[in-house]
Amino acid sequence: MARVGRIGVTVAGLLALWHLAYVLNGRRDYLLPSPAQTLETAWRRLDTLWGHALVTYGEILLGLALGTALGVASALALVSWAPVRRWLMPVLVVSQAVPVFALAPLLVLWLGYGLASKVAMATLIIYFPVASAFLDGLRRTDPLWLEQARVMNAGRWATLRHIRIPAALPALASGLRVATAVAPIGAVVGEWVGSSAGLGYLMLHANARMQIDLMFAALALLAVFAVLLYFVVDATMRRLVPWQRETEAHDG
Repeated sequence: MARVGRIGVTVAGLLALWHLAYVLNGRRDYLLPSPAQTLETAWRRLDTLWGHALVTYGEILLGLALGTALGVASALALVSWAPVRRWLMPVLVVSQAVPVFALAPLLVLWLGYGLASKVAMATLIIYFPVASAFLDGLRRTDPLWLEQARVMNAGRWATLRHIRIPAALPALASGLRVATAVAPIGAVVGEWVGSSAGLGYLMLHANARMQIDLMFAALALLAVFAVLLYFVVDATMRRLVPWQRETEAHDG
């Protein structure tokens, strides 16, 4: 309940700043619509917004699922097999060295204007935070725990399953939180490059037609979903990794 109250205060503060910027901007709606006007447009065009929102939300959720699965699998492979580590680590680095915005036109060209290219964009953005965070957690397992496993004659897979993976779950949870926060970027950028539906597509066309209130309504709807998704993932991680919550409470 306290968290809900803090969120309410944050939202109220952001809306107040938004309205202040609107007033200081001379109330020029073609540059920055007011919060009230944006809300009115969102209500009036709710059917249009919701139809495009479902497309974008589906792209984000699929990208999050695929990026998380690939990231976890890559981290496990990197920490388990040296030959894979020598081959896959450069791929992991290159995945971030090349700007994902530069890959968007190629993905649209290869995968088309439909769902696949947008999901691929979201997956690429989500993959690195998950893989790097989980790999770091696996590498930082307490040496005393590993030594105890060796003394008890535990095999490599038993050690990985019962010691290294549980010890790395807090790091994976942190990577997932970061990935969730950036997940909408890939889908929206992909829609900007080439699509026929989605909030990114709607924002691009609303901007071209000087429908700034509709563009802000789509942006606000995207932001609301991103925040809700983050809190859902955060709450899920707190339940799955309860010892992290206990550590945070102790540190606080």
